Amino acid sequence: MKTKEEHIAFWLNQAEDDWSAVDTLFKGRKYLQSLFFAHLVIEKICKAIWIKHNEGNIPPRTHNLIHLLSTTPTELNVDRSEFLLYLNRFQLEGRYPDYFTRMHNICNESFTTEMIDKTNALRLWLQEKVQ
Repeated sequence: MKTKEEHIAFWLNQAEDDWSAVDTLFKGRKYLQSLFFAHLVIEKICKAIWIKHNEGNIPPRTHNLIHLLSTTPTELNVDRSEFLLYLNRFQLEGRYPDYFTRMHNICNESFTTEMIDKTNALRLWLQEKVQ
């Protein structure tokens, strides 16, 4: 049976793997896909935080970033909360064909660069919360 620390390490390692995929997808001009993976990175770090602050070692089966952090002591300012809500869109809307075209049109190089930069800042901040 895995320890709490091993469960946390699993999610953090997965997040690091996915972060390299963000870069690969971005360089391949797969902007929407890179933002889908950016969401996955943050989701996995949030799941590590959830495990740290809850009795169980299995986080809720949700992709909602705000929900994952809602049962932890992680305090989000307005800017971070709004960014998480916006980032949630790339997890959901990037999966469905009717949204794909609309989202694909939004995700140009400039927009995606800005989103990845903001995601990286959030990623580093959240990683501090796991330590």
